[in-house]
Amino acid sequence: MSLKFDNSLIYKVQQANDIVDVISEHLRLDRKGKEFVGLCPFHEDRKPSLYVNPEKQIFKCFACSAGGDVIKFTQMRENLTFPEAIERLAKRANIDFKPVQHSTSPKAPSAIDPKQLEKINLWAARFFRSNLEDTQKGQQARDYLAKRQISPESIKIWGIGAAIDSWDNLTGQAKQAGISEKHLLAAGLAVEKPSSQSCYDKFRNRLMFPIIDTTGRVIGFGGRTLGDDPAKYMNSPTTELFDKSNCLYGLNQARHEIVSSSTAVVVEGYTDVIMAHQFGCKTVVATLGTSFTQGHARLLRRFAKKIVLIFDSDVAGSEAANRALEVCLRQKIDIKIASVPQGKDPCDFLLAQGTDAFKAVIDSAVDVLEYKWQKTKSAIDNTDNMTDSKKAVESFLDSIAAGISGGNVDQLSANLIIGRLSKITGIETSVLKEQLKGRTAKITVNDGYNVENSRVVSRSFGRGHGHYEKAQREVIEVLLNRPELFEDIKEKISLKMFTEPILNEIASALFDVVSADTDCVLAKTLARFESADTAQLVVEMETDGQKSENYQQRLDDCMEVLTKHQIAAKPLPVEQMNDEQLRHFTKKAATPNMRNAGLRI
Repeated sequence: MSLKFDNSLIYKVQQANDIVDVISEHLRLDRKGKEFVGLCPFHEDRKPSLYVNPEKQIFKCFACSAGGDVIKFTQMRENLTFPEAIERLAKRANIDFKPVQHSTSPKAPSAIDPKQLEKINLWAARFFRSNLEDTQKGQQARDYLAKRQISPESIKIWGIGAAIDSWDNLTGQAKQAGISEKHLLAAGLAVEKPSSQSCYDKFRNRLMFPIIDTTGRVIGFGGRTLGDDPAKYMNSPTTELFDKSNCLYGLNQARHEIVSSSTAVVVEGYTDVIMAHQFGCKTVVATLGTSFTQGHARLLRRFAKKIVLIFDSDVAGSEAANRALEVCLRQKIDIKIASVPQGKDPCDFLLAQGTDAFKAVIDSAVDVLEYKWQKTKSAIDNTDNMTDSKKAVESFLDSIAAGISGGNVDQLSANLIIGRLSKITGIETSVLKEQLKGRTAKITVNDGYNVENSRVVSRSFGRGHGHYEKAQREVIEVLLNRPELFEDIKEKISLKMFTEPILNEIASALFDVVSADTDCVLAKTLARFESADTAQLVVEMETDGQKSENYQQRLDDCMEVLTKHQIAAKPLPVEQMNDEQLRHFTKKAATPNMRNAGLRI
């Protein structure tokens, strides 16, 4: 859904979120004079090249040219749309807001408003929590938590609750609270009876884990059976807020530590995450009963440079690791795989061996290709069946192709791997290379925001090929630095003078801003653009505009170029020209080229 917001609201959200504070949540910033510097998260930065200006409330990387305001940083860093970034920052600043326009068709009548769904989920989380704390209702759940050695502090931090063994415990209380059955059904908290207009509780006799996103919203629930239900774990169904293929349990608690360490550790269970955090390993998150997906990888890539996947050491864990391989290899991120020894899950292993042993498991993680190579080699060595060997080779080639597409395998490495595979299998390297080439061509990678492409596009914007095009850009550069000079030219300048489309868009926003106020012009102009590319160009032009300080002279010169071009492009009838236009036209008409124009002066 595409939403539009009032400019004053966008500016309010922008100003309520100090850019230094927001960026500091993602990376370390150190003061350098009047600015702050840090390692740029949008390219491989070994020497701090990201500068954050608290006075102007902008960031700028002098290596990759990424730049913008706090909204654009949030868009780029967390791979969000403009409306999503506005919502994220509004929540951070406790600002209530409503979009002023839906640009798409109205929702279906049966759909629930996400805001309303969020409130219902929060109510349910508190309800499950009250069940756990109830002396009688919560006894079985408390006994289970004590058995698993989950501390009272962890129970509180993670908001763990309980759904009692009843068909209408939640639905009955919801009715008293004024929550309709229709909304309970839409939230996935109730199930409709097949032959009735009523519904019953979806979660019954379960330990309840609220699933919270990085903005702090309760988006769904996971329930672990406290009885003999064959469905050991149950999650909320897909709703307006929740899709388990794109959500990770614990990311709201782990994201700051992940950003600080640049590493995310992924496990498979709720209690694995809780116990890891309880033991001080606070970069751990979990999938929600699904295989590790592209959505999970893209989500983690917002915060981490390296991902360590930890799976159980049993057959199921090995299969899960194998399914995750190609997903990980398609992402431009360092992926490693580890397994918990002794047949334990991470929760039990931590209780038995402690923090240091668990950290050793993380440190022992191997590169995904090395892991896959060992599995492939073992499969080939342990079978005489040609079909099984062929499947193992094809599976390995698929992984290499995914790695090449994701930028994790360079051509030299691919050739070395092919050589090793050829020796084991006896297959000619030329045949393997041809197979690999075909597989690589079929893979399409959706990487989300790509700062490299953004930088190329941005640098092609507004460069121009002559004095007229350069003058368009320079007018904007001057006014971004000295907005009060707009008063001198507002009667002379026109948006028609800006023939470069992107410069016309920027000039339109800039003129609108400076016509009303000359305070905080850069920030207000940046807030007008949804595109991170456009905002990047605005910051670039503001920076370029500082290189020469003779603003008045530069503006006068540019206006002369723009005026001359306008007159030459579409001359007015002589009787309609003002003195300045007539003087320029007369001078140009005196040239040999103009004497053949059929005009007599």
